[in-house]
Amino acid sequence: MNPPRIRTPAAPVLIGRSGELHSLLEAMTHPPAVALVEGEAGIGKTRLIHEALRQPPARGRRVLTGHCHPLREPFPYGPVFELLRGVAGDRVAGLSPVCGALRPYLPELADRLPPAPEPLQDVRAREHRLFRAVRALLDALGDTVMIVEDLHWADDGTRDLLRFLVDDPPAGLSTVLSYRREDLPGARLPLGRAYRHPPGTTAVLLPLKPLDVHGVRGMFTAITGVSEITTCLADELHRRTAGIPFVVEEVVLALPGGVAGDVAAVDSGVLDDLEVPTLLQEAIADRMSLLSPPAADAVRAASVLRVSAGEALIGAVMSGDPAEEDGASAVREALVAGVLHEWGQDSYGFRHTLAQQAVYSALPGPDRRLLHRRAMRALADEDPQPLVQLAYHAREAGMVDEWQRLSEAAAATAREMGDLAVAVELLEELLSDARLGRAERARIAVELSRDAVLGLTHRRAVELLSTVVRDEHVPDDVRGEIRLNVGLLLRNQMGDYEAGRICIEAAVEELRERPALAARGMAALAMTIWDDQPYDVCRRWIERAEELVAGESDPAVRTAVRGNHLALLMSAGDPAVWDQAETLIGGAGADADRQQTARACGNFADAATWLGHYERAQRFLAEGGRLSAECGAAFYEGMMDGTALRLDWYAGRWDGLAERARRTLETVHGVSGIASDAHLVLGLLASAVGDWDTAAAELNAAGLADPGNAPVTVLATASGAMTRLRIARGELDEGRAEAERGIARLRRKGIWAWSGDLVPMAVVALTRGGCPAEAERVTDEFAEGIAGRDAPMAAAALPACRGVLALARGRTAETIEAFTAAHAAYAALPQPYEAARAAEAAARCRMSAGDDGGAGDLALLAEEFTALGALRDAARCRRVLRGHGVNLPSRRGRRGYGDQLSPRESEVARLVALGHTNRQIADALFLSTRTVEQHVAKVLRKLNVSSRAEVSRM
Repeated sequence: MNPPRIRTPAAPVLIGRSGELHSLLEAMTHPPAVALVEGEAGIGKTRLIHEALRQPPARGRRVLTGHCHPLREPFPYGPVFELLRGVAGDRVAGLSPVCGALRPYLPELADRLPPAPEPLQDVRAREHRLFRAVRALLDALGDTVMIVEDLHWADDGTRDLLRFLVDDPPAGLSTVLSYRREDLPGARLPLGRAYRHPPGTTAVLLPLKPLDVHGVRGMFTAITGVSEITTCLADELHRRTAGIPFVVEEVVLALPGGVAGDVAAVDSGVLDDLEVPTLLQEAIADRMSLLSPPAADAVRAASVLRVSAGEALIGAVMSGDPAEEDGASAVREALVAGVLHEWGQDSYGFRHTLAQQAVYSALPGPDRRLLHRRAMRALADEDPQPLVQLAYHAREAGMVDEWQRLSEAAAATAREMGDLAVAVELLEELLSDARLGRAERARIAVELSRDAVLGLTHRRAVELLSTVVRDEHVPDDVRGEIRLNVGLLLRNQMGDYEAGRICIEAAVEELRERPALAARGMAALAMTIWDDQPYDVCRRWIERAEELVAGESDPAVRTAVRGNHLALLMSAGDPAVWDQAETLIGGAGADADRQQTARACGNFADAATWLGHYERAQRFLAEGGRLSAECGAAFYEGMMDGTALRLDWYAGRWDGLAERARRTLETVHGVSGIASDAHLVLGLLASAVGDWDTAAAELNAAGLADPGNAPVTVLATASGAMTRLRIARGELDEGRAEAERGIARLRRKGIWAWSGDLVPMAVVALTRGGCPAEAERVTDEFAEGIAGRDAPMAAAALPACRGVLALARGRTAETIEAFTAAHAAYAALPQPYEAARAAEAAARCRMSAGDDGGAGDLALLAEEFTALGALRDAARCRRVLRGHGVNLPSRRGRRGYGDQLSPRESEVARLVALGHTNRQIADALFLSTRTVEQHVAKVLRKLNVSSRAEVSRM
C-alpha cells in the first residue's frame, strides 16, 4: 500500500476569479466602498476575500473581520462587536464622546473609550446612538477594511447596523459582506432591503459562479502539481463537482496516494472508485437534517433516480403513488433549501454528482431497493420507455433477469440509433456480472465484440472478451468470432500488433466452418501498415480472402474484403486502383455494408495521404466521415481525424493544428494508430520551430520508441524527421543510425512508395556521415521501387535525393536543377513546406555560385517559412543571407510599432508561448541568448504581463 501523499490544503493560487479579485481589490483600496460577495456554499467567497487582502495594494490597511453563525447566542450586533475587538491593541485618537456608548459591548477598549453617556429610555434612540458610536469609532480608525462573513445568518439587529453603516459610510471604510443568497431570509436581500449606494461610494456586487472546465483543470494542476490533465478527466471532474471549488478540492485531495502525481493513472475510472469526501458528506447531512420528512424523502427519491426528473416522477418514487400531491411541495422545500437544483422546466436534481452520491450512500440497502422498484414502476409507463434507466433500476433492485432483458433491449436500441458507446457500456456491465449463465455470456460476448471494434473505448472490453475466449466450453465458431474481434481491438485500438496478429490467425483457424468471417480475418492480416510482414505475405492473405467470399451473398463481407484489397494495392502505388475505389464507394448499401464502406474510405484516405494524392484523400475523408457519422462508428471517425491532421500538415494548414492534435490525443483514449498520427504531427510542428526536445519526445511517442507496435508508414516519416533533428543538432552518427533503421524497415516491407519523407534525409545523413556509396545505393533502390508507381510524394522526393548526391559531388548546375525539379514537384502536390526547403537548397547553391538572384529568392523563402510557422527555417535563411553580406529589413522593431509586437518579437512570443527557454529560442532563431532576453523583456512589457506563463495563456 502506498503511503498517503502529502498535499497542500488548497490550490496555491486563486483559479478563475481574476476579474472578481480585481473588482474587490478596487473596492478595498478606494474607500468609502461596499462590496457584496455572493455565492453558494463552497464557491470560494472566503478564499477570494483572503486573496484580495494578500495583494500588495491591500497590505498595511487595518482589517477587521467578523462572522455570523448559524447557532448564535443571544448577543445583539455580535458579529460587528466581534470585529471591533480587533482594535483592542491599537491606538485610537480623537474619539467622539458618543463612542462611550460602546463601553458595555467592548470592555476590551474601556481604557480608551470616552465615558459612558447618560442612559436613554427610548429603545429607538438608544439603538440610534449605538449605531452612531460604531460609525464614529470606525471613522476614527481611518483606512479600514471591515469584513462580515456569512451575512445570511445575521440577526436583524446586525443587519440593521450594517445597513446604517453602508448608507453613510465613514470616509476611510471599505465594507465587504459575504453571503449565500439562497439562505437569506424573507425577500432574500442581504441587507433586508435593496441597497442603493450613496454618492461618492464605490459599490460592487460580485456574484461568484461555479468554475468552468478550464477552471477545474487549473485547480487540479495547482493542487497536485501535475502540469496538465486530459480533457476527458477535466470534463468528468467538472461534471461530478459542478465546478464548485470546495467540492473540486475535496475530490482532488481524496485521490488515492500517488495517483495525483501520475497523469497517466488519473482518469474518470479513478473518480468512479472514490468515496464521497467526508466533509462533503457532513455538509449534505447537515442540510438534510433541516428538511421536513416529506422534503427529505423527495431528496432521497431524486438520489435514486440519479438523473434530473419532474415533480410527478419524484413524487411517485418517494411515495409509490403517482397521484400523490405532496411531491410538489416537498420538491419546492428542497429547492428553497438548496439541496436540490432546478435544471430546467420541471426538471430537478442535484447540483453535482457527489451530492447525489452522498445522499444515496446514506440510504439503507432495503430502502434503496424499494425506491428502485418504485422508479421502475413509474418509468415503465413512459412512452418511449427509457430502457437504460429501467435497466439500471432493475440491476440496483436485484432483479437480475429483468436487468439482462432491459440491458440487451437498450443496447439494441442504442445500436440502431448509432450510439455504439452506450451499447458497449451496457454489454460490458452485463458481461462483468458473474451471475450470467455460460450460454448467455457467450451470446452477449459476441454482441459486445461486434460493437467494440467500431468504438474507441476498448480496454475493459478486451479483458472481458478474453475471459470468454479462454472458456473451453464455448463452441469453436463462436469463440472464433469473439477472438477475431479481440484481435482487431488489439491491433487497431490498442496497438499491440503482434498479439493482434497471433489472435487473428488463431481465429481464422477456428472459423473454418464460417468462411465469411474467416475471410474477414484474412483481410485484416492483409493490412500491410500494421506490422513488418512483407508485402507479398499480405498479398497472399488477401487473395485467399477474395477466394472465400467469391460466392458470398452478404455485401458487407464482400465490401470488407474488397476494401482491404484495394487499400493494399493503393498503398503500393497501383495506378489502376482509383476507379475501382470509386466504384466500391458508389455502391455502398445499408447498415453493415455502409460501415464497411466507411472503413474502406478511411483506409483509402490514409493511403492517398501517404502517397501524396491530397485531393483524393480529401474526397475520401469527406465521404468516409459522412458514412461513419451515420453508422456511429467512432473508431472510423477517429481514424479519419488522424489522417486529416497529417493531410493539413502536408498542405501547410498549420494554424491551430497543434491544438487539434492535442485534442485528438485527449479524445481517442489511447487508440494507437490515431494517437500515432497526432504525435507525429506534433513532432513535425515542434521540429519546424526548433523545439528539439519536444520534437524528439513526440516522434518517439509516434512509434520510434516501440517500432514493433507502430504503423510502418508513421515510422517512415518519424524516422525521417528524427534523422533531420539529429543532423540539426550535429549528431551525425545518431542521425545516420536512425536513417539506416528506417531504410531497413522499408526494405523488409518492400513498399518504397511510403518513403518520401525518409529517403531524402537518409541520403543526407549517409553523405554527411561518410557513406556516399550507400547513399547512392539507397537512391537507386528508391528509384527502382517507385518506378511505374502512382506515388507523387515519393516522385517529388527522388530529385531531392539526387540534388543531395550532386551537392556532395560538387556538381553545382546538377544540384540546382535537381532541387528546382523537386521544388516544382512538391509545389504541385501541393506540399509547401518541402517545396520551400527544396527551393532554399537551390537558392543557397545559386548564391554560392555567385548568382545574385539566389539572395532574392532566399529572402522570399524566409517570409514563406515565417507565414507557415516554420520559424527555425526562416531564421536559417536569414542567417545565410547575413553571412553573404545581404542587408535585410530589421525585424527588431521600430518606433512605429509602439506597444505592438515587432515581427521578431512576435516570433519570440510564439516560442515563449510554446514553453521554450531563452537558450532554446536562441538556437531556433540563430540568435544570442542575450538578444533573446531583451526580446522576451519587451514581449512581457508590451503584452502587459509579468511572467512567461501568462504569455502561454494569452
